[in-house]
Amino acid sequence: MRRREFMGLTGLFGGGLVLPAAFGKVIAQEALGDAIPDALKRRLADVGLGAATSGGATYCDVRVGRYLRQFTVTREKTVQNVINTESVGVGIRVIADGAWGFAATNDMTDDGVAETARLALAIAKANARQQTEPVRLAPTPGVGEIKWRTPIKKNAMEVPIKEKVDMLLAINAAAQAAGADFFNSVLFLVNEQKYFASTDGSYIDQDIHRIHIPMQATAIDRQTGKFRTRAQLSAPSQQGYEYLDGDASQKVVTPAGVTVYNKSYDPLEDAQAAARHAREKLKAPTVKPGKYDLVLDPSHTWLTIHESVGHPLELDRVLGYEANFAGTSFATMDKRNSGFQYGSDKVNFFADKVQPGSLGQVPYDDEGVKTKRWDLVKDGKLVDYQTIRDQAHIVGKTESDGCCYADSWSSVQFQRMANVSLAPGKTPMTVADMISKVEDGIYIIGDGSFSIDQQRYNAQFGGQLFYEIKNGKVTQMIEDVAYQIRTPEFWNACSAICDDRDYRLGGAFNDGKGQPSQSSAVSHGSSTARFDGINVINTARSLG
Repeated sequence: MRRREFMGLTGLFGGGLVLPAAFGKVIAQEALGDAIPDALKRRLADVGLGAATSGGATYCDVRVGRYLRQFTVTREKTVQNVINTESVGVGIRVIADGAWGFAATNDMTDDGVAETARLALAIAKANARQQTEPVRLAPTPGVGEIKWRTPIKKNAMEVPIKEKVDMLLAINAAAQAAGADFFNSVLFLVNEQKYFASTDGSYIDQDIHRIHIPMQATAIDRQTGKFRTRAQLSAPSQQGYEYLDGDASQKVVTPAGVTVYNKSYDPLEDAQAAARHAREKLKAPTVKPGKYDLVLDPSHTWLTIHESVGHPLELDRVLGYEANFAGTSFATMDKRNSGFQYGSDKVNFFADKVQPGSLGQVPYDDEGVKTKRWDLVKDGKLVDYQTIRDQAHIVGKTESDGCCYADSWSSVQFQRMANVSLAPGKTPMTVADMISKVEDGIYIIGDGSFSIDQQRYNAQFGGQLFYEIKNGKVTQMIEDVAYQIRTPEFWNACSAICDDRDYRLGGAFNDGKGQPSQSSAVSHGSSTARFDGINVINTARSLG
């Protein structure tokens, strides 16, 4: 199991479920409770702000939140679990005597919120006695009252459970008819209703919807006991239930004949293909280790970007403030604007919190900062990091990048990755054009297992599907492929990137970070890219 999916998937296929602590209330009925009234949100926010400032806080923000999760879990003909979770409460963060304090409550009364604000104040003042340098917040203008909602066409939370179960079971049946011996499918839905208020003068109401439908086909050779799997070739998205309409115009057929998906998903079609591919993998020859030119589809590249670019360019990791979930970063402060060659001159990485449909899209972050797009790597050179309000001054910025997020009202907001993407190539190029120039290579589709060191410098990545490229043509499926990288060497080996016609988003629905751990969702876009002379190993194992 890959760590990137561990937080969301652990135990699901076994009938269990691991939930963040904030989602402890399991709702048995199909229809969840009503949204928090606007007037109540505003009143509770003002109570919290008033109690904090009257007690000596120089800054305060209040988050009134309602967080909904729904998990529909199936295997073959069985519904293993249907879970609705709802969590409602208020989180209050303050600065007093130059230090942070945070407290949260599910007591949605004036007295409960006021008492929580006073607790946050007491924590801040206690922290100040140990703090060597006061918090410095980058200025953020108040924006008054703002409302924003994911532009959904159909609220997935309101679709009857029976309809969702019937869809998943139909997918499972189709996959088994196409050759899968076992098949799992899950529908994950998230709705975050977040109201943010601060002493800067902002009252920001955001309603965010996300959807994901992971699945896995398993095929078994009954004579040898050998088995192979293939997971979904879709990307989770910030959309409503319309994401599952399977818009044919959003399908991409690769030169290997494999269909991948962009902005819209046909889970039935993908499930049938997954079964066929899993069975085909049983007969595929094993890869010969060595150096190959790799052609990486965006359904694969997103994870490599996530681990080797997204995380190491989070400023808290760079500074050593954060080391959970695979450590700090090799991309230290001395490398910024020093000419450090993170990649070839074809490589441009940008962070983007406003890209439509991306998992991390919001107009304002959880500090009330207006979000934006900015460059991280320009023409191969490292030029910037991802920052939040109390970090901006460290790198000489006058404003935050808007990268602060909390996964619940009961969690304190902290730095989280923006959508980090590889910009498309500037020269017109299709995937077929790219492959036609590869003499000895491997075409990789879909994300797989990975490992990475504590500095995000050395890593290894697998995938879902692998195809041999010989003399400019895709020849046959192969198996047991993983490639090894050193981050700068790998991105400097990028010799070509397809143009924006091929640009697609992948992403992590449950990206873990921090201690106590929090989960967030983030997308990574790219076009198909070529990397020359990459070391490929054979992952086949003998059991003796």
